[in-house]
Amino acid sequence: MTPAPGAVPPPPGAYRVPARYGYPETPVETTTRLRPVPPRQRWRAPTAAACVVLGLGLIGGAVTGAWLTGDSSAEPTRTPYTTGRTVWHSVPVDTLFPRTLKGTGAGPGGTNRTWTRLAVAPDSDCSTGLDPLLRTTLRSVGCERMVRATYTDATRSSVTTVGVVVTEADAAGMQALSTRFTEQRLAARKDLMPRTYAPEGTLAAGFGDRQRASWTVRPLTEVPAVVFAVSGFADARTVAEPQPADAATEAGATTDVAQAGLGHEAKGIADRVERGLRRTVTDLVEPPA
Repeated sequence: MTPAPGAVPPPPGAYRVPARYGYPETPVETTTRLRPVPPRQRWRAPTAAACVVLGLGLIGGAVTGAWLTGDSSAEPTRTPYTTGRTVWHSVPVDTLFPRTLKGTGAGPGGTNRTWTRLAVAPDSDCSTGLDPLLRTTLRSVGCERMVRATYTDATRSSVTTVGVVVTEADAAGMQALSTRFTEQRLAARKDLMPRTYAPEGTLAAGFGDRQRASWTVRPLTEVPAVVFAVSGFADARTVAEPQPADAATEAGATTDVAQAGLGHEAKGIADRVERGLRRTVTDLVEPPA
């Protein structure tokens, strides 16, 4: 056969592509045997259509049933840990730090206390409100975020900063931290006192590191959080010997800090913020019927 004008003649012995094809056959095309195609079954089309209709009906019924019954199984399961890790930005600030805290029986000798919020700090990382050594102590649980507020008592003679460190840990991590605090008595160490929040233009403007008088630090185990509080005199006097709240609230304690009730201030405010946090998380995880 005469090659087309301009075509390159194949080398000797090469396979010649038939002129009616513009491409060589693949190995599959040259080696695969043709299989007979069975005759089309007339009953298959109606059966397939019926299966499709039945399947769509089942899916639609399940979706409708879930909608009618309020089934939320497709939603992520809420737990105290997944929910507790988001409360710092998902609930109103007045829920975490109410404008007024009632301390029934929270003062020395079971006297009543009332605390008024002076200011709320912007949320921050832990470098703002914790000394380096305390940050190191909490490193095992991580610091998702920290929120704080400062309160004063009804007599305006004391100021207290209370805060919540939202951690990145799971239940096992928080339990390990709580056990460590208990066994090593870390909450009583002066070098692990939290810092104060001293908002300008308020009664607590002079509340700094040297004014810290009593404190408490509490790793929680039901939610991923560490609650802390630190108190001092409202007149910004320096405190030479700070005392942990547990020691300052013991019966018969005679230090200036204990006599002024500053241990009760730190403990009482931390108690109520902790209770409010637990209650908020519980309500979000298990909303009332």
